[in-house]
Amino acid sequence: MAALPVPGPSVITRLRAAGCVFAEEEALLLAAAATTPNQLDTLVEQRVSGLPLEHVLGWAEFCGLRIEVDAGVFVPRRRTEFLVRQALQLLSESNITLPSRRTGTLPVVVDLCCGSGAVGSALAALAGPLELHASDIDPAAVRCAARNIVPFGGAVHEGDLYEALPERLRGRIDILAVNAPYVPSAAIATMPQEARLHEPRVSLDGGTDGLHVQRRVAAAARQWLAPGGSLLIETSRRQAPRTAGLFIRSGLTARVAGSGELDATIVIGTALNDPPAETGRPS
Repeated sequence: MAALPVPGPSVITRLRAAGCVFAEEEALLLAAAATTPNQLDTLVEQRVSGLPLEHVLGWAEFCGLRIEVDAGVFVPRRRTEFLVRQALQLLSESNITLPSRRTGTLPVVVDLCCGSGAVGSALAALAGPLELHASDIDPAAVRCAARNIVPFGGAVHEGDLYEALPERLRGRIDILAVNAPYVPSAAIATMPQEARLHEPRVSLDGGTDGLHVQRRVAAAARQWLAPGGSLLIETSRRQAPRTAGLFIRSGLTARVAGSGELDATIVIGTALNDPPAETGRPS
């Protein structure tokens, strides 16, 4: 096996001068991605200009997988691995409680606001056979997610939240995993340049209080969850009590889980009863 190319000290120096905290590691990744010195120089210039490393490389590491990430698509954060861990735990603990387990059908998992499809891909890779669906309102994200999700037998849908999902999923979803935008609009300007300038605002902006999209997701969740199915939403530690309140007001249980290691917070809710009858389609 050929040795990986070793970047020269000038590459590391340029990256460090641009504020890349992990300049040595980034230099190795960029050198491995380049086939010629000129290409390496181009990649380094892109990174130095402020383009996220994942957009330069075309992929992000997530839960041990290499997730394709196109330029202009939300980059999966390592903290979101905690959401995946909690969803996996629910799937493993639900051999009896989930209707899909009792009937012998595949568990139905939906990655809502999927971005690159990292969450859904990781669940499919780590949990075994699933009926997997993902959706996003951003066409660029949908195209990117399809390349990650479809190889696992999943389907990706374009549209606004539940409007994107096939009607046959209503009342059948066992795991609804959601990394919806939760940054308050006024705080977008304080985010790192990589996110603020190179990721779509629709994937970051959670409205005035950061809870606008979460509020819509929670309000319609019971219509789509199977009895015993669970909604998991990533949020911030500060917002978690209010996110939990949204769950309770929407007829779900609510508990907050956190990881100090990953600086991650999620709220988990379960639909204990059959969803109420409804006419029309929630949004």
